[in-house]
Parts: sequence; C-alpha cells; structure tokens
Amino acid sequence: MLTALAAVSILGAAGCAGAEAQAPTDGTPASEAPASDAPAATGESAPAGAPATAEAAAGSQTYEDGSYTETGSYQSPAGPEEVGVTITLEADVVTAVEVEPMPDNPTTTMYQERFAGGISDAIVGKKLDELAVDKVAGSSLTSGGFNEATDKIKSEAQL
Repeated sequence: MLTALAAVSILGAAGCAGAEAQAPTDGTPASEAPASDAPAATGESAPAGAPATAEAAAGSQTYEDGSYTETGSYQSPAGPEEVGVTITLEADVVTAVEVEPMPDNPTTTMYQERFAGGISDAIVGKKLDELAVDKVAGSSLTSGGFNEATDKIKSEAQL
C-alpha cells in the first residue's frame, strides 16, 4: 500500500507543470523518499469551509451589482395604485433608491410623495434581503407597492 501511495505521489508530481520528481541523492529508493511539501494536483476539492471560487472568497454575492427599476401595485381606498422603484445595489447592499410616484388621485399623490421623500433614510445601507418596508413618512399603503417592486428586483438581480 505504501509503495502504491508513493507511486501515485510521484506520478502526481510528475504531471504538474514545472514540477520535477526528485530522487534522493543518498541512495534511498524513491518509494521511501519523504513527501514533498508542495500540494499534489489530485483533483481534490478545497477543504471543507474553504471558498470554492473567487466570488465566494469575496463574500458570495446573491445579487448582481447595478440599478434595477420595477413597478409595484397596491390597493388604496380610492382604488388600485402603482409606484415606480429604482434600487442600486453593490455587494447585495442598497446604495441608492428612487421612488417615482404614479398616483391616480390627489390623496395618493400626497402619500406617495411623502414615501418617496423618506424611503432613502429607511433602506440605504441595508442588504436587499433585509428590506421589509412597513410604513415610511406616514405612508403605509405605498409600502405594499414598494415591497412588490422590490420582490421583482430581487428576482431580476439574482445571480
């Protein structure tokens, strides 16, 4: 068994580009030579817990960086409403947000404008997966449309 392992070790070292199997100069047979400190190329995967790719080493992003725009809808007492949402992501973190009010009535206009003015303070700097907007600047219904648009953005941006 030891001879077989030594042979595999020698063959593995010989197969590496630029690696040379060195026979001991003291007359010891190569099968009994100490193993090299260099790792052998055996096709083994990285040790458990080690990142498998450069992306994993960088923090394993879930979403692609960039700006994404979607429209979300919600129900107000005056009827269905929509709100436009643009979110900019960097390393899964929201770096900018813009809400475009799309109201159908004057009351909705007021609430969507309040929401648009306060949403940045509520979500910039947070991870996209941590967003769960409930009420912003006194506007609670607009958050339903915002959350729907955010869900669409998550689907679009997912790696």
